Amino acid sequence: MLASALTDGMDILTDSHQITRLEIVDTGRRRRWSESEKQRIVEESLSAPRLASATARRHGISNQLLFAWRKAYRAGRLGDGPGFVPARIVPDPPETKPEPDCHPFEIVSPNGWRVLVSRDCDESTLVRVLRTLEGLR
Repeated sequence: MLASALTDGMDILTDSHQITRLEIVDTGRRRRWSESEKQRIVEESLSAPRLASATARRHGISNQLLFAWRKAYRAGRLGDGPGFVPARIVPDPPETKPEPDCHPFEIVSPNGWRVLVSRDCDESTLVRVLRTLEGLR
């Protein structure tokens, strides 16, 4: 049917009626609420148990919108909005060296030798000892 309409030179998307008058009707939706009004409404809805629906009806808003405002209120994002957080400049903490660990650790070689090593042991000395123990099979 669409193919026949196009071949006949008819355009199905064209409306032959001419608009003579266009009227914009205010439906009352999309009101803008200030942050302080939102906060006042939320606090009213939280003033007693089971007041959310009644508060929403009284102010002409949906329950979903009120619950979204309540969630933002609890998260601290409603009211005065994001503000500045007080900050203090403090000196860097003094650098402290970690205290040496006095407890030795144990290395067991593949051939069964056990070596107790303190954490401040010289690396080259430890390597020489381990190589020597490897040769003692």
